[in-house]
Amino acid sequence: MIRIILAGILCISAMSANAQDFSGLARIEGNDNAITDIRRGVQLNLTLTQGVPWRVFTLDNPERLVVDFREIDWQGVDPAELDQSDRVTSLRVGGFRPGWSRMVADLSGPYALETAVLEVNDLDGRAMLEVILKEVSPAAFATKIGSPNTPEWEHVVDPAQTISTQTQNGEGLLRVVIDPGHGGIDPGAEKNGALEKDLMLAFARDLKEALLRSGEFEVILTREDDSFVSLERRVAIAHQVAAEVFISLHADALSEGQARGATVYTLSKSASDKASAKLVERHDRADMLAGIDLSETDDVVADILMDLARLETIPRTRSLAHILHQELKNHSIPLHPRPVREAGFSVLKSSDIPSLLLELGFLSNQRDFENITNPEWQANMVDAVRDALIKWRAADAAATNLLRQ
Repeated sequence: MIRIILAGILCISAMSANAQDFSGLARIEGNDNAITDIRRGVQLNLTLTQGVPWRVFTLDNPERLVVDFREIDWQGVDPAELDQSDRVTSLRVGGFRPGWSRMVADLSGPYALETAVLEVNDLDGRAMLEVILKEVSPAAFATKIGSPNTPEWEHVVDPAQTISTQTQNGEGLLRVVIDPGHGGIDPGAEKNGALEKDLMLAFARDLKEALLRSGEFEVILTREDDSFVSLERRVAIAHQVAAEVFISLHADALSEGQARGATVYTLSKSASDKASAKLVERHDRADMLAGIDLSETDDVVADILMDLARLETIPRTRSLAHILHQELKNHSIPLHPRPVREAGFSVLKSSDIPSLLLELGFLSNQRDFENITNPEWQANMVDAVRDALIKWRAADAAATNLLRQ
């Protein structure tokens, strides 16, 4: 056996087992996989079909255990069955970054990492992971939290995707970043087995194809597959590729006020109504649920960005929202009674990119659910968004040229 002890650092050597030819993704197998309570602590046991690079750490607000793996196949793993601990209040598994997978366990109190051990069998290549947490004081827990500094872990956009900046003047191709909401370990809303993350990715692909076919756009998606992308990273991608428009796609579930119909959101420091505030909480909670370390988040910076955005970008964004609203009406898309709203969504906080969040509808509403899962309705919605972008591009270029004169 190869014994590897890890406490919050990336482990590369776990990939090798003598003379073992690994193929495909590692999977969870066996009957001993569980999170259980032990004396004054919590224990995680997993058996993988092969060794993979991994790391483990804890976070607070709330207390969480995070375990990362070089991509593994979670198929057949039921988090509810895996969690047999009263001290783990919630468990989530799924894709995180491209090529990486994550497990996040919400803890009922401050349980700090005591040991993390991976054993890889030389004969069959199977890997046994054991993680033990022990109860500590809140102060002691606070000294041990935080994601480890592992440069190999950080994912950046492929430099080949980076495109030089151009000014929107009605000439050339308009560069649009489409952001399919949620993904990977963050499924978003769910109804009758349909997941928001899957529906938005499929819609984003259809929209990308329609925009490219028009011959007037360059299109970049913030995610091309079922992987998690942090809110900050979604905005960073838009800046890295010099986006001229950013549209985030969602189809949430809200019980408050029986939310229904397509809704267009622009940036505001405060939500225009309680339902919008609830949506902001749901969206911005995604990073926390996925185990993102938010300890260095700077609200002052966010406020500055919003103030800067008001100088030039907000009027252009409002124009885009107005034109999109009109095209949704023209295409007979069912609309929310108040279809254009404002809220402080993190993905809209770009100071120099007109940015919208489009709720295609709400999965919590039966009519919307049937529409969003209907290919004919989807095609009509794609046409509405495409037509709106074409009209806005012309109007925005005309306004820009007028300002220059």
